[in-house]
Amino acid sequence: MTDCVFCRIAAGSIPSHRVFEDDELVAFLDIQPIRAGHVLIVTRRHYVDFTELPDPLAESMVRLGRRFGALQKRLWGVERAGFFFTGGDVSHVHAHVVPLVEKTDVTSRRYIAEPELTFRPPPREPDARLAEVAQRLAAELGEA
Repeated sequence: MTDCVFCRIAAGSIPSHRVFEDDELVAFLDIQPIRAGHVLIVTRRHYVDFTELPDPLAESMVRLGRRFGALQKRLWGVERAGFFFTGGDVSHVHAHVVPLVEKTDVTSRRYIAEPELTFRPPPREPDARLAEVAQRLAAELGEA
């Protein structure tokens, strides 16, 4: 799908800080990370959301997410890593893997009692910092 940003990233027509790729999946750093090391895992083929995934591909995404989660725990010294599928911003199946520093790192308005509470997106991470984190994750993934 040519107008899909994740299809274009997977095809290499939009630059990204890749930390993994194979014939089916591409993983790269989120440019607006919740925490350093926030990885997005996308399929090369366009699927709107995770319910469309063939079981083997969904399993591959989860396995890769577990590998990144284990690396995040070790590299960033956190006790937990979050893994979740979303689809609100980009209609292309993608999973987030985030080292959880605070219990509020991943929240939802549904669970917040203050309806007037506003959110702001995380700031854009400098490209040099993304490159540094991507290199570290990719190198460590090869050793795991």
